[in-house]
Amino acid sequence: MSKDIVFGIDIGGTSIKCGVFTVDGMLVKKEEMQTRKENSGAYIFDDIAVYIKRTLIEEEIDTEDVAGVGLGVPGAVTGDSVVNRCVNLGWGVIDAAQSLKSSLDNELGSGVCDSWKILAANDANVAALGEYWHGSGRSFKSMMMVTVGTGVGGGLILGGKIISGFNGAAAEIGHMPIADEFTNTCSCGKTGCLELAASATGIARLGKKENAKLVFDAAKAGDDEALAVIEKVSKYLAKSLACVSAVVDPEGFIIGGGVSAAGDFFIDKVKKYYKQMAFHASRNTIIIRAQLGNDAGMHGAAKLVIG
Repeated sequence: MSKDIVFGIDIGGTSIKCGVFTVDGMLVKKEEMQTRKENSGAYIFDDIAVYIKRTLIEEEIDTEDVAGVGLGVPGAVTGDSVVNRCVNLGWGVIDAAQSLKSSLDNELGSGVCDSWKILAANDANVAALGEYWHGSGRSFKSMMMVTVGTGVGGGLILGGKIISGFNGAAAEIGHMPIADEFTNTCSCGKTGCLELAASATGIARLGKKENAKLVFDAAKAGDDEALAVIEKVSKYLAKSLACVSAVVDPEGFIIGGGVSAAGDFFIDKVKKYYKQMAFHASRNTIIIRAQLGNDAGMHGAAKLVIG
């Protein structure tokens, strides 16, 4: 019996990105559906199960040819696929793998997917794994991906494996308490988090603009106030990377998320400050932009299963 097909599912607060992959890494099909967060996210696993059943029928895939399903979840996830609260979806502590298995049993029939490997990990971690597998991190043996968007997330890969930590909270770089001047409350409930400075939300607030892109546009046009904001943000992000490097010394850092669209204008400033602050042995660590965009989590979720 061959196990040729893997589903990679990236669950976001707005949409769920779904991919069908062969076990050798080829993307066969992808689609996106809305995340239904009503009733504390009670319908999410059922919706995924319905999608999988429909795809099996449309693509004429036998259930016996499926190796498994990987899930990316926007919350802390332990190594045994248990989610430790997911505010964006309304989940408390929940076994994501078992929850999906129950929904699949209802859709496909009890026991049909018993041989499937079903695994879950934090969404930033699976995005990092996706970039490691098919994106900017292909040449690295170790790397950290930092996603700079509405918030700031991180995923750490060492020896090809996600490092999730004891509590599933490893690489939560956005909540590194290094920005003491920011006394407003972070989404985590603390103050002084990197996310308050370096997220798109933080950049817009500091730059007094409607969004981060307008701040970057003004900085590129030579506006002194906007330039000062970008310099400050770059310095805080670089300081966080230098702290990470002092602990795990990755081969490279990959910057993704919406803010990375600012390109070399932003990345080069982060590199400049990183070289100033990093331990001398790590000053030449590679810092580059992510390649896969919003598909990174889908790729990484599939890789969870493939191994």
